[in-house]
Amino acid sequence: MLNYVLIPLLPLAAFAVNILFSNAIGRRAHLIALPAVAGSFLLSVYALIGVQAGTIINQDIYSWIVSGSFKASIGFLIDQLTVVMLIVVTSISLLVHIYSVGYMHDDDGYARFFSYLSLFTFSMLMLVMSNNLLQLYFGWEAVGLCSYLLIGFWYEKKSAADAGKKAFIVNRFGDFGFALGILLIFVSLGSVHYADIFSGVGALQGRTINIAGFNFDLITLIALLLFCGAVGKSAQMPLHVWLPDAMEGPTPVSALIHAATMVTAGVFMIARFNPVFTLSDTAMAVVAIVGASTSLFAATIALVQNDIKRIIAYSTVSQLGYMVLACGVGAFGAGVFHLFTHAYFKALLFLGAGSVMHAMAGNVDIQKMGGLKKYMPATYWTFLLASLSIAGVPGFAGFFSKDEILWLAYNNGALGKVLWASGTLVAALTAFYSFRIIFLAFHGKFRGTAEEEHHLHESPKVITIPLILLAVGAVSAGWIGIPAAFGGANHFAEFLAPVVGHSAVTASHTEEMMVVALSIAAALGGIGMAYLFYSVKPCAPLILAGMFRKVYRLLWNKYYIDEIYDAILVRPSKWAASYLLVRVTDGRIIEGIVNGVPSMIKAFGDRLRKLQSGNLQHYAFGMVAGLFVILTVIFIAVSR
Repeated sequence: MLNYVLIPLLPLAAFAVNILFSNAIGRRAHLIALPAVAGSFLLSVYALIGVQAGTIINQDIYSWIVSGSFKASIGFLIDQLTVVMLIVVTSISLLVHIYSVGYMHDDDGYARFFSYLSLFTFSMLMLVMSNNLLQLYFGWEAVGLCSYLLIGFWYEKKSAADAGKKAFIVNRFGDFGFALGILLIFVSLGSVHYADIFSGVGALQGRTINIAGFNFDLITLIALLLFCGAVGKSAQMPLHVWLPDAMEGPTPVSALIHAATMVTAGVFMIARFNPVFTLSDTAMAVVAIVGASTSLFAATIALVQNDIKRIIAYSTVSQLGYMVLACGVGAFGAGVFHLFTHAYFKALLFLGAGSVMHAMAGNVDIQKMGGLKKYMPATYWTFLLASLSIAGVPGFAGFFSKDEILWLAYNNGALGKVLWASGTLVAALTAFYSFRIIFLAFHGKFRGTAEEEHHLHESPKVITIPLILLAVGAVSAGWIGIPAAFGGANHFAEFLAPVVGHSAVTASHTEEMMVVALSIAAALGGIGMAYLFYSVKPCAPLILAGMFRKVYRLLWNKYYIDEIYDAILVRPSKWAASYLLVRVTDGRIIEGIVNGVPSMIKAFGDRLRKLQSGNLQHYAFGMVAGLFVILTVIFIAVSR
């Protein structure tokens, strides 16, 4: 068991050493962080081998909270779903650590950066390895804290500090619902341990709960409250707004958040709690519709953005929508499969964007790039492989996992076919905006300044080697899940089946081939349109933007969601804080009490002080007045 305990403890130890002795360690911080995460990766591989051999572990390490019949422990569940997440988290984190050595080498916060990366890795590992909801919630909130620290790492820059706060605050909305779901599970089942929940949740079928005079199906309510957490963490509508702004953090942070840690936590949680979600058709439909809507919504926004990292960020939101859609149609294994392949090609896209920014002195505008292929061949070819993978071109990792989702959605009745059609459209949009980056940034003539062109160069090996290793994953990670229609075997689905079950397939192989063919046509069509618009007829986008000015403005402004939130939430909150809290509550009530009581005491004292003024006339007047009062009281009493 010690081997498994060390998986999260090694990064935690690295964090403690680097944060406590940062001044002494300085530029050598990676010498602490890198071996720690490498050790976690090797131990994760060991855990994978053990699970493949049939060793499933569900063991409490020690009692955390004991109160009456309630017990919460620190414990680990090592099963098929856990080891998939362990491999994803530790492998991506290791490559991000290596990449960061080159990317952050001149940063003054070098040791602090690596300490935060280690804490982020520890938090995510604790989340995925937990065997109970309380420990999962600890990891859940810890990755939220780490995202705040890393997104706002360059806190002296206002936009970065604001982005960190935005990520933290937006996730509080989703996490509030998630916490209510955990509490409702405990109240209903008396336990927070997975084994107890999954064995007892079936008894809750048919039960309702009355809230404000309305009856709600208990399981549906629990599932939807848990899903609130996933909506926040996995950036689904309407809580997606924090993720694009997370680009303000260093590029390695973007890769780690988008590929392997925070945003995948929501998808992982839904897959882990599939025994709860599958008991409610309503909850499953909500999950599927939210996922599909988010996927299409984000893909349309990505079409017109010019910030290379922001385009990739919206593609993350879109791809997460794919994963949530898969879970909503009961294809939990397909959702986790896409999480697995997405981790490699998305990390590669972000780190490739970071390599471009390294050469462009921080410039992120693809309209001011062009022709980078000849200056940065390693970055270009690896970025191209990642783009082919996310576009769903056959033979690349993204093709296998994306098509598995589309195929299983197609099998899910009338709603599933609508979702499949939406997903196929998203596939075309994804291919288009991915290759829009390729043609604008890497092909054609350089459109930046002469000085920028003079300094263009390939990134050092400490940056390009992680790109090459990730490219291997972006190409090959999907080959463990070859569709049956191609005569293969989906080993990934079989491996996860004991945890997430099998997805029902009722359609024929002919229909599957039709679904695959349309998906391939969508991918190739999107690439072709991008080539036509940005290589053959570069004036076409400008003409279309002019013809559909309102649509273009809507997409450019991201459907004005941030502006709507600013109007209905941010500005009223600021007004309430500045007027009601500062001016009324603090200025009048609190300050009135704090300053008013002493003022009253002072005024009373000023008057009382006159009794001891030293003036004989005042004393005589007081004596006469007092005698008059006494005589008056006696007279009244006698007369009665």
